[in-house]
Parts: sequence; C-alpha cells; structure tokens
Amino acid sequence: MKKDLLEILCCPTCKGDLDLKISKEENGEIIEGSFTCKKCKSKYTIEDGIPNLLPK
Repeated sequence: MKKDLLEILCCPTCKGDLDLKISKEENGEIIEGSFTCKKCKSKYTIEDGIPNLLPK
C-alpha cells in the first residue's frame, strides 16, 4: 500500500480518522500493519500490502 493513500482513507464504520501502525515496510510501501480508528476504536489489518477496510 502506498503511503499517499493515507490522506484519503477513513474508518468505514464511523468515518473517523485512522492511526497507522507499520509492521513491515519495503521500498516506501507498507506491506504489513494495522489501522485503528481514533473515534470508534475499530481495527483493520494490512496484509501483503492490501488494507482490509471492510466493516465488521
């Protein structure tokens, strides 16, 4: 996932801002990590460079 996408992403549940935690990064792209919503505290994973932002 490219870091440029961070500017346009929001929580799919409540539209709140997301905190990013990076576990693995290669060539400036996020490979593994997670998002946590600042508002509703929902968590979303990033695996193989793909953010899973499907609401639960």
